[in-house]
Amino acid sequence: MFLKPNYNIESIYDIDIAQLKSIGIKALFFDLDSTLMKSKSGKFSFRTIQYLQDLSRNFKLAIITNNSNIDYIDKVKSQTDIPIYHCAKKPHIQMLMKACRDLNLCSQDVVMVGDRPLSDILGGINAGMMTILVDSIAKDEEGPIVRFVRYLERLTIKKD
Repeated sequence: MFLKPNYNIESIYDIDIAQLKSIGIKALFFDLDSTLMKSKSGKFSFRTIQYLQDLSRNFKLAIITNNSNIDYIDKVKSQTDIPIYHCAKKPHIQMLMKACRDLNLCSQDVVMVGDRPLSDILGGINAGMMTILVDSIAKDEEGPIVRFVRYLERLTIKKD
């Protein structure tokens, strides 16, 4: 199976916001761990908080995570007003579609942003959303085994 995200970029900070606005995108849904924050940290960086605040001026935002640890999710919720949908079970689309309903959106108006092709990107594709694959926000701090697994998973990405 090969996947083709609409965009394959290094970081959330490299998203071309002007281009998304120009094609009518109304919302960005983000994965949480390794996309918006270092995995298992439960803490947004100052830069990410500022970035999300800037994005919220032009887009509706949601965080869609497979994480099911309620204490962890509560810690994250205490740092942001962005709705967080946990236990998402991506690539299943139920939670993605729930977020669309809650925010009064059609899936075609949403971009799913994440670091995992087989959960975030596949889920977004299955839901009819545009997709943006990013590398881990903390890639320089990840161990060799994690980087190797990421490499293997990215072999599923179709090249042009």
